[in-house]
Formats: sequence, structure tokens, C-alpha cells
Amino acid sequence: MSISQAINSAARRIPAWPLYILGALPIIWAFYAGINGLWGVDPAKAIERQVGRWGLQLLMVSLAITPLRSHLNINLIKYRRAIGLLTFFYIVVHLLVWVVLDFQFYWAEMWGDIVKRPYITIGMSGFLVMLPLAITSNNFSIRKMGPMLWGKLHRLSYYAVAAGGIHYLLVVKGWQVKPMYYLAIIATLLLLRIMQARKKAAKRRVIA
Repeated sequence: MSISQAINSAARRIPAWPLYILGALPIIWAFYAGINGLWGVDPAKAIERQVGRWGLQLLMVSLAITPLRSHLNINLIKYRRAIGLLTFFYIVVHLLVWVVLDFQFYWAEMWGDIVKRPYITIGMSGFLVMLPLAITSNNFSIRKMGPMLWGKLHRLSYYAVAAGGIHYLLVVKGWQVKPMYYLAIIATLLLLRIMQARKKAAKRRVIA
């Protein structure tokens, strides 16, 4: 049995719902560590950034599911919705830490930062495009919208992951290596999706 066959066999047996429980554990740990002084002198900022990184990593994983199936024959589609909703949960927590612990509900100052600081503007735009994706991540929305329209809407995830990568790059001071790795992976995943979309369009033209 090949590696892809072994992974697919395991995926058929393992349901998606445990991901919601497992996905909440790092958040719980992050706040536990903050309460117990494990994040250093500025725990709010440390939690905010770590949760944001985790959210970006999950978004990258969700974007990788289709290329894994197309190029490596690894089928993890059944987990994509759970990963996508967990991604949104992490980004919401990331935003709430910024609003509640960092700015303590000083809305005027927050709005000023959104307007003046490009990394916050880009990050907030990425969050906003994720809202309709989270709201429509259910079978009812697919039936109401139709698979084609629903699929087009969920291409907003491409912008969300690009915005997240740029947001991360601009948050850190200087040109650090880790954000560049993230952007390289994001660019590769987006390129694979574009190539796949072009192949499908070419097939449709041949059939027509």
C-alpha cells in the first residue's frame, strides 16, 4: 500500500468532528500560558501574534487540500470545512485579543490604526472577506446558492491567505526569514490552484 493509499484509508475511518475539539486546545493553552506568565512581559501581544500565526497556518493547510488531492492523490476533502471554520475561529480570537486586551475597546484608537497602519488595514480586509466564507460553510448555503456560485464565493479564501501572509510580513520588524517562508508557500499553493483552474477551463473548451 502506498503512502497516499494509507492516508486515504485512515481518512475514511477518522471523522472530522474531533478536529473541532483538538483545534480548541492550543487556544486554551495560549491563555493558560498567559495567565501563568509564560509569555513574558507582554502576554497580550504574544498571544495575539501566536494565535494569528496558527490561524494563518490553518488557512494554508485548507488551501493545500485540493492540490494534495490533484497532485499526490491524497484525499482530505472531508476535513476542509472543519479546518476552514477552525481557521476563522483562530482569526476571530486573534482579533478579539487585539480589541479587548491590546486596545481595551478604545474604538477611536483602533480605527486610527486600521486607517494609518497598512499591516492592520490588510489584515482587517482579510478578516472581512472570511466572514461570508464562514457564514456559508454549511450544506444549506451550498443548496441555496448552488455549487458554482458557492465555489466562486469561496475563492475569496485566496485573497484571505495572501492578505494574511502580507499582514504577517509587515507585522514583524525587518525582513525576517519565517514570514518569507510563509509567503513562498502561499505563492506556491496559489500558483497550483491557478494552474489547476486553467487545466479545467481548457478541458471544458475541448469538450465544448
